[in-house]
Amino acid sequence: MLMRLDSKDNVAVMIADGKKGQTIKCGKDVIELISDIPFGHKCALVDINAGEKIIKYGCPIGYALTDIKKGELIREHNMAGLRGRGDI
Repeated sequence: MLMRLDSKDNVAVMIADGKKGQTIKCGKDVIELISDIPFGHKCALVDINAGEKIIKYGCPIGYALTDIKKGELIREHNMAGLRGRGDI
């Protein structure tokens, strides 16, 4: 299951472990997972292009390092965080 925290978010949080190929509803959206996504981790709700902001809580929390596909796990391998960096 997925939980979107704000209507502006382009990611949602897994509230149970998700398996690649699983189809999950998130509000009105239906997401097919293209990777395993553990509980508590982020899943892309839409395709996100490299350099585009990652929105969670209705605010940018980072940006995509690579193109991220809808249903893909989002972690430090494909996202750079903006919080707590001290340079912005």
